[in-house]
This record gives sequence, C-alpha cells and structure tokens, in this order.
Amino acid sequence: MLKTVQIQYFAILREQRGESAETMETAAPTAQDLYHELQKKYNFTLTSQLIRVAINNEFKSWDTILNPGDHIVFIPPVAGG
Repeated sequence: MLKTVQIQYFAILREQRGESAETMETAAPTAQDLYHELQKKYNFTLTSQLIRVAINNEFKSWDTILNPGDHIVFIPPVAGG
C-alpha cells in the first residue's frame, strides 16, 4: 500500500539529493526500507548505520513502521566548529 510521507534531508544527504525536503509516495513499511529506497534512487553514500532517523519530531529506531503523513528526517553525522 502506498503512503505519502514528507522527508527532510540535512548536510551531505541534502547535497547528494539536491533538495532539502520532498514529499513522496512509498510502499516502504519501515524507516530502514525507506532509506534503502532513497539510497538506491539518489546514490546516497552513507549507510544507515551512520545516520539517525526522526519521525514526527522524535528519534526512532530504523524498524519503526511508517504511516501516511509521517514527517521523516534523516540526520547524518555533522562536523564543524
């Protein structure tokens, strides 16, 4: 079943995607499945082990089930000073 979700990207993921956010339809059941779908589609170089995921403003585990209307944020490690 397809569901519409909002996705936000930061740092290197934003650079690799070329956008900071998008709304898309996906059949991915979990956050992990969605990231793998996006990784393949946009050639993301980071593995999910290096990224944190937040769903609806709360950090969640990668096996969290996605629901229609969820707001997903992928947060890679950041460097800076």
